[in-house]
Amino acid sequence: MQTRRRFGIAMASVAAIGSPTLVRAQARKLKVGVLLPLSGVQGFIGQSCQKAVDLAPAVLKQLAGVEIEVMGADTETNVDVARTRAERLIQEGANVLVGAFDSGASSAIAQVAEQRGVPFVINIAAAPQITEQGYKYVFRNFPTAPELVTNGLALIGDLFQATSTVPRTAVYMHVNDTFGQANTRAINAILPRLTQLPFKVVDQIAYDPAARDLSVEVSRARATKADFVLLVSRLNDAILLRREMVKQRWHPMGVVSPGSPGMYEKQFYTTLGPLSEYCISNVPWYDPKAELTKVVDQAFKARNKDDHLMYHALNVGFTFEAMLIAADAFKRAGSTDAKALTDAIRATNIAKRMMLGGPLRFNAKGQVEGNRSACIQNLKQRPTVVLPAAAAEAKPLFPVPDYKAS
Repeated sequence: MQTRRRFGIAMASVAAIGSPTLVRAQARKLKVGVLLPLSGVQGFIGQSCQKAVDLAPAVLKQLAGVEIEVMGADTETNVDVARTRAERLIQEGANVLVGAFDSGASSAIAQVAEQRGVPFVINIAAAPQITEQGYKYVFRNFPTAPELVTNGLALIGDLFQATSTVPRTAVYMHVNDTFGQANTRAINAILPRLTQLPFKVVDQIAYDPAARDLSVEVSRARATKADFVLLVSRLNDAILLRREMVKQRWHPMGVVSPGSPGMYEKQFYTTLGPLSEYCISNVPWYDPKAELTKVVDQAFKARNKDDHLMYHALNVGFTFEAMLIAADAFKRAGSTDAKALTDAIRATNIAKRMMLGGPLRFNAKGQVEGNRSACIQNLKQRPTVVLPAAAAEAKPLFPVPDYKAS
């Protein structure tokens, strides 16, 4: 009874979104081509996003009364593969594309979608140029790199204030892929303007996200004697970097990401155990109090008996919202026609969402504005909100305790 009531509340919320003249959803299904890196370097993160795709058809049928057929494709963490598989999904009848987590892959898919006139809803990808091309069929509900960095750096200032600390130096370490380069440009442009932040970057160290050895990079970073590490990472390299820090007995005040994946992922905890403790990620996050979060959490538990939504908060949240955007547009368009769907997506107005931030509305460039970040610290081997204070589950720890005491 409680489940039905919860679905009923959320369904009423979805029914109220969008344009006031909703049409009854057609009996035929919306074919959603989902592209994710289910293998390769980003395989674990792609599999995390897939958990949202798996639960979305049943939940969205309950919420919005629409039928969705998922057509999945593995990008293999490869831009060229992403491009060719996007082409194939369109040839096989996909009405809309969703994906692809990686900025490079998403950029390639965006080009295909634009050329073929098929709407593409990006779940996660931060490179700003994706929505700066004047595309008509590309939409993104995820912060751009400048937005991520601006929100993340502001939270670093809040962290220092909350813990009464004044770090003076940082070493900036980052992946050298499309995402890492976009973040680096944003950090180099934004950080000098934030005069309230007390630290300066003493070195910038780029590395391959597919690297199998970061001993040289960590040794170089350690030699700077920087107070803390400012990190833009992926998952596998974040694990490798943390292990190497422990191996070299390097213990700075902390490791803080201004807005990248890796350190809050389930595999980070599973692989590192206690060594995963105290790392900090300033990232977009779900609102645990939102009704839609509760609905998705319930569906997640039903499909994943030994797992928890909090370990997949960003990946599942933004991927589910991408699927929701497609379903909501289909309901309002009453058609799978590409132009009708695209026009409906452009008119999206979803007030009650899962992720922190304002309503789901696209600007003229196809970008959702107003997504917010939270300061997530690894405490007791779980991602824990420590800032902003109004949403905090615990107080932040900084400088962090020595890993030997973890």
